[in-house]
Amino acid sequence: MSLTVNEIFYSLQGEGGRTGEASIFIRLSKCNLACSFCDTDFEFGKKMTLDEIFGEISQYPCRWIIWTGGEPTLQLKDEDVAFFKEKGYRQAIETNGTRRVPAGIDYITCSPKQQFGKIRTLIPEVDELRFPIATGDPLPDISILPKTKRYLLSPVFDNMNVVQDNVDYCVELIKKNPQWVLSLQVHKLIGIR
Repeated sequence: MSLTVNEIFYSLQGEGGRTGEASIFIRLSKCNLACSFCDTDFEFGKKMTLDEIFGEISQYPCRWIIWTGGEPTLQLKDEDVAFFKEKGYRQAIETNGTRRVPAGIDYITCSPKQQFGKIRTLIPEVDELRFPIATGDPLPDISILPKTKRYLLSPVFDNMNVVQDNVDYCVELIKKNPQWVLSLQVHKLIGIR
């Protein structure tokens, strides 16, 4: 079993409900969407066996893996998650919601970009919904989304730079719709990966 890995790095979760927690990021290659604001070059990668990935991440004291991408569900399978669970890791995934999430994932962040209505059938419940929002974007309709405890709006940045208009727009949306919460990309604000 192998995965095409774009990069592996150890840092703090920079956004969402787990902001500030130490995590091992395994960024898988490939995506089925082409979002204009994406800050990741996910086309390239190196084929690695699960044992090779384990060998690389075992140097870190952390026991949290975040599967990210691109879109990790294009590659990640139930057996891959089970392999790392057997090694004692808890696992989170950051997905766009266009495909089923593998069994055994401990924390699901769904960041939908399109076709919101189909997500609920693929992923009926998530730990957080995180929407990238730019000025003028409509607020998503909660009634068609998966069940969650956290509805997060994330202002779209211009790569590593805050776009104040997007932040202001999100703040106003949240003040009018208080079930939503602001999620800033803190890792970009403080200059870490």
